[in-house]
Amino acid sequence: MGPAEVAWRGTRAGRGMVRTISRTGRPSEAAILGTGNPDWPALLAAFRSARGRPVLLDRARARSIALHDPQASRSVIDAADRVMDHRFTFFAYPEAAFGPEIDWHHDPGSGARWPLIPASRIDHRSASGDPKWIWELNRLQHLPWLAQAWLFTDDVRYADEALSQIDSWTSQNPPGVGIAWRGAFEAGIRAISIAVALQGLRDAPGLTPERYRSTVLLLAESGRRCWDDRSRFSSSNNHLVGELAGLATIAILFPELAQASAWESRALRQLGIEAARQILPDGAGAEQALGYQVFTAELMLVVAALVRARGDEPPASIMSGLDRSATYLAGLVGDGDPVPRYGDDDEGFALRLGPEATREVHDHLGLVAAFTGNVAARRSGRLDISAMWLAGAEGQHRWAATSPGRAPQSLHAQNGGLVVLRSQGRRLTMDIAPLGYLSIAAHGHADALSLTLSIDGKELIGDPGPGSYYGHPDWRRAHQGTRMHATLSVDDLDQSELGGAFLWTHHARVTTRHVDLDAGVVEAEHDGFRRLDDPVSHRRWLVAPPDEETIVVVDLVECDGAHTVRTAWPLHPSVHAQERPAGHRLLVDGVPKLDIRQASSADPLETYAILGDEQTHLGWWSERLESRRPAWLVGGLGSTIGPVAVATIITPTTVPEARFGELSVALDEQAVQVTWTDRRGVRSLRFDRTRHGVIGASEDGQRYS
Repeated sequence: MGPAEVAWRGTRAGRGMVRTISRTGRPSEAAILGTGNPDWPALLAAFRSARGRPVLLDRARARSIALHDPQASRSVIDAADRVMDHRFTFFAYPEAAFGPEIDWHHDPGSGARWPLIPASRIDHRSASGDPKWIWELNRLQHLPWLAQAWLFTDDVRYADEALSQIDSWTSQNPPGVGIAWRGAFEAGIRAISIAVALQGLRDAPGLTPERYRSTVLLLAESGRRCWDDRSRFSSSNNHLVGELAGLATIAILFPELAQASAWESRALRQLGIEAARQILPDGAGAEQALGYQVFTAELMLVVAALVRARGDEPPASIMSGLDRSATYLAGLVGDGDPVPRYGDDDEGFALRLGPEATREVHDHLGLVAAFTGNVAARRSGRLDISAMWLAGAEGQHRWAATSPGRAPQSLHAQNGGLVVLRSQGRRLTMDIAPLGYLSIAAHGHADALSLTLSIDGKELIGDPGPGSYYGHPDWRRAHQGTRMHATLSVDDLDQSELGGAFLWTHHARVTTRHVDLDAGVVEAEHDGFRRLDDPVSHRRWLVAPPDEETIVVVDLVECDGAHTVRTAWPLHPSVHAQERPAGHRLLVDGVPKLDIRQASSADPLETYAILGDEQTHLGWWSERLESRRPAWLVGGLGSTIGPVAVATIITPTTVPEARFGELSVALDEQAVQVTWTDRRGVRSLRFDRTRHGVIGASEDGQRYS
């Protein structure tokens, strides 16, 4: 951090303490409403009639959804029924059940109870409980389920439960006290849930003027914190977007607040700026974490949906960001490819309208297609209940009228740093991206130059997922690390250096040397190991022509001293690895699928295969946060003094008894020479060390074709 950020953080911490100890700095009720004697019955009447504000959850739209997709409405009612029983499930943790009263500071699963002290004094990083779980509970994202169930069924029990929970939460969580107020981000996400749910409950008999008053004052305090305590400097990632989205939602849905107009103007202006910063020109997310890209885009979309529902046109910068992001994401998932994960993913929802446990990319694309008419998203997306609520009947018409775009092609996202190579049912990706966003790169992983591979919609080699945030620190470190990803490590070190669970103190920098989508060639290098006493550079070539079934990967390690090098190929849990001389055969459902062969220009590589190791925490696959299951991690390990080249040949195979082909690697000052056999016979490639992008079958430098 620079001096300005250190000073800002210190000032913010002190201001938070003052706010909690006294009411200094909190505006009076009259100031909040801009009138000396607020008429709460009249204000509630205006809210019930939706005067001066847009509507998302209403009875007409509920009837349309129930008619269009009765199964979706039924599933939301089922989710609301679990909430009625005070049963909650977050991440991969077991369901937690409360009794008749919800203690908003207690985690029944772990038994931890968070202290009722000033939020600024709570160290969530060293506490015995998992702060992610308690934050998720206190985001109140289940309230929209209860509001929808009320609209779908007219059963007043759902409305009464929602209003009772808002009462309970407000009484147990004074502003600035407790874990739920630890940061403006939590206030912003929670405000979206409360504000939208309350609107769905506006005709409920139990919504009294006093309840309305209490909730509006809570939202006003939340909005004030969203702006005054907004994330800045190295923290201004998705947290800032969540705070701005919360502020905008409060301002748009509660125009009676004295600051509403100013808040909306500030929030929309800043969201437009963040749309340009956090959604890069090629549509990739700046945080280098696919899950956070979807989350960030949907926060912006919720605000845009409110603006449009009011009859205004959303800011062009936000709409452009949504379209860029969706086009990029559609290019990754195609017509049925698995999502190529990278970076962190905390399963965050901007506004939880559907009952699904996680927000899927295809559902997100359907929502964007319904909202903007994006043709690429229309091809890859699915229309779900979130889209029906947020885009409305107009969105369903837009969806029906939009022609799907062409089938996804190979792509090079130059800003986001990802190459996607497609051919005949095969999708390869290579990560040539920065570590993450801003100086801390909080949600990036040390995975430079890593690959993923899917064939015919089946993921074979991929990213093992997020692992954990707080619940299992050892899992987190492993899943962030280089050895867990399909790249190369030196001396079993990470390419970048960790300073904390969400802090990288040294970033590996990637330089892209050559990308040719038509030829299927990528060349890039990173400097992450140049921090060693004997500086080491890692350069990788990927050769996967669209008309070739063989994939060639060459890793060149430039160094002077002695080092160990290790390649890693993390396999999907459905893939079984059989060790073979100088490699592994990969089987799916007992049927051979791929051969991975490896060789070094130095000493022979020692093959290894790890499955569910409890000591190193390698050989695991995490589908969801706080979960994992064993999955093979295979590769080769070797040693060198001075430069070394490692070649990996990946070829399809369907015959169990098929002979493992030959592979050899030679290295001189000019080039790396790789020779192997496959179904086409003896093959050879020469990788020029002195010129970038020059790969040929001989010394004439002819490029590979």
